Amino acid sequence: MQTIGSSAALAGVPVGVQAQGIWAGRRQLFVRFAGEAETATMYTSAALGSELKRLTERSAVHSISVGGRDALANAEFLLSAFESWMPTKPVMIDTDGQRPDRIAPLRKVTQMIQVSVAQLLPGIVGRAMETLAEAKKSNIPHAFVLLVGSEASDGQILRVIEQTKEASDQTAIVIHPMAGTDRTTLDRRWSGVMERATLVHGDTRLVITIPPPTGIS
Repeated sequence: MQTIGSSAALAGVPVGVQAQGIWAGRRQLFVRFAGEAETATMYTSAALGSELKRLTERSAVHSISVGGRDALANAEFLLSAFESWMPTKPVMIDTDGQRPDRIAPLRKVTQMIQVSVAQLLPGIVGRAMETLAEAKKSNIPHAFVLLVGSEASDGQILRVIEQTKEASDQTAIVIHPMAGTDRTTLDRRWSGVMERATLVHGDTRLVITIPPPTGIS
């Protein structure tokens, strides 16, 4: 579901704890665009601006996290919402990185671009790198989140980190061990991965995700 005129389908505007990424553990206000199979509520941009204003005034949050299905497809809707209410908290756009051309228009209202990738396929990673490069060009702080399953080899992970540094040496990298790994205790493999990764790019960290119901992503 994407923006229709000045309206968009949202899966919700909850307050909770960020499960993953550069601001993991922060209490955030989440704006989640709905996927095809999700229950959705239609919001106008003005209605979303009013709702964000109301929620930030009544809840103590660190920031606003905009994500869900293809968030950057709704860039114009977001700009309109933030024109009706200028955010009083930092705004993070959490994206899969497949729409690098939508980054620049959001620079006035965005304090963090977070590119989250779960599949280390060349096409997906390539577009994600373009998005990070655009964030650097637009002077927006940015992070790259690697959601790594057990099928990803150490070599694949390190190669993607090399590509990330080439795209933007200002990127903060967060590695999350995900499906097929024990996310409560990490084996010694990850110590070796982090040693090699940090040699490639110093701003790399390994973080265990916060599981639901506490964690929201």
